[in-house]
Amino acid sequence: MHSIYSRVNGVSGLWSTCITVLLVAIALSSFLFNAGPKGDLDIVSLKVFHSKTRRYPYKNEEISFVKFNISTDFTPLFNWNTKQLFVYLEAEYTSALGVNNTVILWDRIVRRKEDAKIDIVQKDKYRLRDLSGSFRDVHPVQYSLRYNVMPYVGMLSYGEAARTLEPINFPEARDSVS
Repeated sequence: MHSIYSRVNGVSGLWSTCITVLLVAIALSSFLFNAGPKGDLDIVSLKVFHSKTRRYPYKNEEISFVKFNISTDFTPLFNWNTKQLFVYLEAEYTSALGVNNTVILWDRIVRRKEDAKIDIVQKDKYRLRDLSGSFRDVHPVQYSLRYNVMPYVGMLSYGEAARTLEPINFPEARDSVS
């Protein structure tokens, strides 16, 4: 006869194997749901102003303010394995020194399918600053709306929902915010 410990070991081994197989099946089934949401992204205005730096008040820099319009439906990304979405607006540009920069200007976490329809006109959440302190001689900026699907079980997946049709030039810097 088997002792109680060997019986508990056999039952717990069976259950852990069943749960592992179930979790692997859930993770693999997430690859079957490949939805590619498409939307619209319009840049309403792009303004650049002179400003003082935070750390060194005697030093000047240029700050960019972006106002944008997003109209996208992320509901096809929600299935039974989707925990939440991380949606963000990204700006990509090349500085005057030839360095490629990617900056997040706005983000939102979408936890429910009911909140997955985004239709907003808003200003940027995070300011756009260049390390050189100026946007002079910077190549035009390309904006894109991207998302990250975070499942309960499985791998993260990334995608792009919208992109501006053509790059936008930085305007000349103004002296005051208006």
